[in-house]
Amino acid sequence: MDTITATALFIEQKFADEGSGHDWAHIRRVWLLAKRLAQAEPTANLEVTELAALLHDIADWKFHDGDYEAGPRAAREWLASQHVPEAVIAQVQTIIREVSFKGLGVETPVSSIEAALVQDADRLDAIGAIGIARAFAYGGHKGRPLHDPVIVPVAHDSFASYQKNDAPTLNHFYEKLLHLKDRLHTDGARQIAAQRHEFMEAYVARFLAEWDGED
Repeated sequence: MDTITATALFIEQKFADEGSGHDWAHIRRVWLLAKRLAQAEPTANLEVTELAALLHDIADWKFHDGDYEAGPRAAREWLASQHVPEAVIAQVQTIIREVSFKGLGVETPVSSIEAALVQDADRLDAIGAIGIARAFAYGGHKGRPLHDPVIVPVAHDSFASYQKNDAPTLNHFYEKLLHLKDRLHTDGARQIAAQRHEFMEAYVARFLAEWDGED
């Protein structure tokens, strides 16, 4: 069995019962989107892109007490068990460190086309119809209210501030999701994002109208 297939099976089994929106279905979509985007980037290393996409949520800091190195460590352990070359392991670890959103006021540069592809694919899955569903699934998982007009959105200017955020789910649209379209790296991702972003804007407007008892 090749490493990509083995990794996909490993991650599918590991996340089979995950219920916060960071499940195997999410990871599979990111993997497929990253592969699709990579087809338009001839310089991209497809193996690195696929492995990083499959492993990008292997130990997300959100579920490991804020430990930002949990993911890179877990990815290294798995890839080493598959006898993946050190250079590939190191690059996958770097991509995992770079892929996460760290706050609206925080720059999130990427150091390779592979990192750009995985980050774009992950951000695409955070917007549109499924992105909306995932946002509320995660909010429910964390016990957060849907909306509270008294609690205003915050443009977090540090990763530490973003990590501590526990605002209502609708705030997440203003603090992250509605800004992702303009933070994508590749033309392919931007094309996909346009319609998803438009749908999300319409949803938020409808949500607020219904919240105030309108038809």
